[in-house]
Amino acid sequence: MSLAADLRTALSEASGLLLPVSCAGCGDAGVALCDGCRAAIAPAVRVRCIGEDLDVVAGLVFAGEAAAVLRTFKEGGRTALARAFAPAMRAALVACARRAGTLVDAVPVPASAASSRRRGYRPVELLMHHGGVAPSRELRWARRAADQRALGREQRDANMTGSLCARRRLDGRDVIVVDDVVTTGATLREARRALSEAGAHVVGAVALAATPRVLPPRTRHGESPGNTS
Repeated sequence: MSLAADLRTALSEASGLLLPVSCAGCGDAGVALCDGCRAAIAPAVRVRCIGEDLDVVAGLVFAGEAAAVLRTFKEGGRTALARAFAPAMRAALVACARRAGTLVDAVPVPASAASSRRRGYRPVELLMHHGGVAPSRELRWARRAADQRALGREQRDANMTGSLCARRRLDGRDVIVVDDVVTTGATLREARRALSEAGAHVVGAVALAATPRVLPPRTRHGESPGNTS
């Protein structure tokens, strides 16, 4: 992050010490994150296949209080929440690395220039830092993509296709792709396409959280459907 972004992040975190706070998940007054909402973002690792044998390891289910806390982190400027998400992020990264069975570079889905300016920080990279992994910025936006939130699965795929590209050749590099939330997997599939075309070997993907409806259960490598969805 730039010096200006670092300063904005520090000021945002410091403001929580000076101003009245409410729980990022449930809104209870007087606490930044109540015990119940903190429990809701405890690691709950699960694995899902999002097509073409690309497995995504998620640290949380994006629902209820966990979803509310993550929205507050991304859109409310509460950057200190990245520390609270660290155990779930770290658990997903470790699980993905173990599945890969080799040393890998972790490539974040890039934030758009507009969202970086608006927030003053890059949520995915901040989560990765607190999860103990340095982001490898190998992707950039080739074109602007529309907001995914109101789109269906096929529309999301069409919206993302061709939107990312690698910054350089990555011949022979083993990498994993990292995002904050996976819904249909369109963004992670596009990231894999861009990295693969640059010569990288994408061995897996990580998300902090996955929506409950993202994909049907699938049993892989001895995992029970209860742990994959």
